[in-house]
Order: sequence, then C-alpha cells, then structure tokens
Amino acid sequence: MQIESLFMEFEEFVVQPNAMRSLVILLASIIVAYLLSHVIARIIIKIAQKIALRSDTATNEEKKIKLRRVETYLSVSIAAVRALIVGIVAFYSWQLISTTASLSAATIGASAFFIVIAGGTLGLVLRDVTSGAAMIIERWFDVGDFVQLEPFLDVSGVVERITLRSTKLRNLSGEVIWVHNQHIHGVKVTPRGLRTLAVDIFVNNEKVGRNLIEKVLATIPVDAMTVAEKPKIIKSEQWGEHLWLMTVTAQTPPGREWIIESYLVESLKDQDAKRRGGDTMVRRPMVRYADPAAEKSFRRAIRISKNDSK
Repeated sequence: MQIESLFMEFEEFVVQPNAMRSLVILLASIIVAYLLSHVIARIIIKIAQKIALRSDTATNEEKKIKLRRVETYLSVSIAAVRALIVGIVAFYSWQLISTTASLSAATIGASAFFIVIAGGTLGLVLRDVTSGAAMIIERWFDVGDFVQLEPFLDVSGVVERITLRSTKLRNLSGEVIWVHNQHIHGVKVTPRGLRTLAVDIFVNNEKVGRNLIEKVLATIPVDAMTVAEKPKIIKSEQWGEHLWLMTVTAQTPPGREWIIESYLVESLKDQDAKRRGGDTMVRRPMVRYADPAAEKSFRRAIRISKNDSK
C-alpha cells in the first residue's frame, strides 16, 4: 500500500505545470555530466595505457612496481571522476529544481519514490566501494599482477583494471572475469607473475646426464605464456662414487607448471630409456617449488633443535 501511494504521489507530481520541465532539466544535466565524465575517463585511460607500456618495458623491478601502482591509482580514479561529476551536476540540478518547483506533498512523494528505488541498489554499491577502498589502501594487488581470488576455486588471472566497485581479470585462456569487490574475501598474488620450479635429477654419470638433460631442455618453448626463460642446470653436485645430483630451474606462469612437472620429467625418462648403454637416471626426477623469498621465510619458520638433528 505504501508503494502504491508513492506511485500515486509521483503521478500527481508529474502532472504539475513545472514538473515535466524540471525532470527534463534534471535528466539532461545527468546525461551531459555522463558524457563529460566519459571524455575525461578516456583521457585517463590513454595516460594509464602509456604508463602500462613503460612499466612493461622497464628493466628495474622497483621502477616497474611504482609504475604499476600509478596505473592502479589511475584505473581507480576513472570511476571516482565519473561519480564525482555526475553527483555534482545532479546536486546542483536538484537545487535548481527545488527553487523553481513548489515543495508540495507531491514533490516530497516523488523524492521518497526515488529514494526507495535508489535504496535497493545503494547498499550493494556501498559494500563494493568499501571493500574496494580497503583493498586499494592496503595494497592487496596492483594492475598487472597475477592473482587468485578467494573463496572462488577457479577465478584467477592477470589484473587488467581495478575500480572501487569491481575488479577485472583476464585468465590464461583469454576469458575476461569481472568480480564485485565485496565478494573478494582474500587474494593470492604470484610475485612477478611467475612460479619458479626446480627439478632434482640423480644420475650415475655426470657428463652423460648433463648431455641428456640439455638435449631435453632444448625442446622446451621459451615464451611469456609457457616458460619465461630457458631452463638451465644451476647445480651439479657429487653425492657418492657414482652418484651426482643435478638441479634444473625454470619459471612458468601459473597454470603452465605441467610443462616442467609432466613434459620435462616424461621427456627425461623417454630419452634415458632410448639411450644405449643402460639407464643414466638413478631415480625419477623430483619437482618442487623454489621461490627464493619463500625459502628465506621458511628458513626462519623451521627450527630444528640439536636433539632432533642427532
């Protein structure tokens, strides 16, 4: 009944002599404000694209992080500028209408009608804005970072845009993902967008084992979407009279670990089986993550007492 009465009061407001003129002024002002904000947003986007190009070509890691942070702030400012311009124009237009239109019961009813309509969506928008502002202030991630969003199981990708209301990702298959900020409970950020893997290979002949490994490594494609740099042997250590440990490292984007975990390991086994003169590998290669920052943190976390080491 209350909603029906609001509709009736709104109809009474519309049929008043100056009501339609006032509504036309308000709508025209909002449309002009939107177009103006769109032009300004396009200018900001052009600036952000230039900064993105500079950050992608920067060789200094610290400079790249700073440029990406500036790109993030510019991305956020697009929505803020649009909301600010539309809000200012709408406010002054309403002030103009209020001075020309009589504040009758119908006017109050029309105002209440718009408040009820806006109230259904305003709460959702405010929750998104609050969550987005908190993430930006605390620097959860920046534009260009590879992230996995919680509590979702398969929502991950490169951050292409951040606004106060939503976050835009692009995953490895090229799909674009939009997520409301209020639904992001946590974020896993992959440093530098790469995961470092190490492969430990035990061989009974160092020279033959090295040739075998290098032959397989030559078949792995090197690209931003597969393996960032050519995998290489970083260590060759003798463990016994006829036993050597050789370690290979490689960096892959998240989701491409199978190139090392599966393809590299199976190729090593196949090449070793085809080689004449018996097997060179003593055991199946072991694959593990080898992030330097993680290793440093775990060295601090793991405490082995003297009694445990005996």
